[in-house]
Amino acid sequence: MDVKFDELLEKITSFIQTEAKTETVIGNPFKLGDFECVPVIRVGIGFGSGGGGGDAPKTGKGEGAGAGAGMGIEPIGFLVTKGDEISFLSASKSKGLSAAFERVPDFLEKFLDKGKSKEKTSA
Repeated sequence: MDVKFDELLEKITSFIQTEAKTETVIGNPFKLGDFECVPVIRVGIGFGSGGGGGDAPKTGKGEGAGAGAGMGIEPIGFLVTKGDEISFLSASKSKGLSAAFERVPDFLEKFLDKGKSKEKTSA
């Protein structure tokens, strides 16, 4: 059995490069008012392979091989910027991505209030 692990690894790597992107999992960066929001993901990958061969006295020659791979992709939050300020808005594991979207209005309000207080102190 001729297993071409180099070709297999190249195909898997190519697949990961096209599929394991933030745009594929969550979407593209977006603008919300004065805020730029960039989705962030976590990618985990595992590979395994094995093979063997031998001669059995009564049945003849035998060969075997196997391979497996797994990939997990999880949205973990957003990088949010306004001007020269940057923050990370985490997506709670217990509530998932919807928790991040629920928190965006509160997050924006805090930034706006912070900006207003800076304007008052500098005026």
